[in-house]
Amino acid sequence: MNDSDHRDKIAQLEAQIDELAARIENCRKFILAGQIAVVAGGVVLIATVIGVTQFDPSIMAVAVAAVLAGIVAAGSNRSTAIEATHELTAAEATRMALIERIDLRLVSDRDGLQ
Repeated sequence: MNDSDHRDKIAQLEAQIDELAARIENCRKFILAGQIAVVAGGVVLIATVIGVTQFDPSIMAVAVAAVLAGIVAAGSNRSTAIEATHELTAAEATRMALIERIDLRLVSDRDGLQ
């Protein structure tokens, strides 16, 4: 592979790294939303059980659904974020290895300017 090929591959890897970073950030947002749903649903369930609020089957169903949906959302996005993090680490390592292979030239100090 010549330097031009390395530079093209590095550019592709940098685009992939950006996409993976965005995917990880989106997963973090969904994990947070899932955790909020679990807490909110749990609070409603506990409040109903201890008698703070009056029992209403529809509210209980929504609270249970929020807890279950929050668990699923947080769990699936957590595993997706872990997978994307592994891909990101591999892409960064490959990018760094390609950068090290490029024949970099030292630019000399012209006219005393630094």
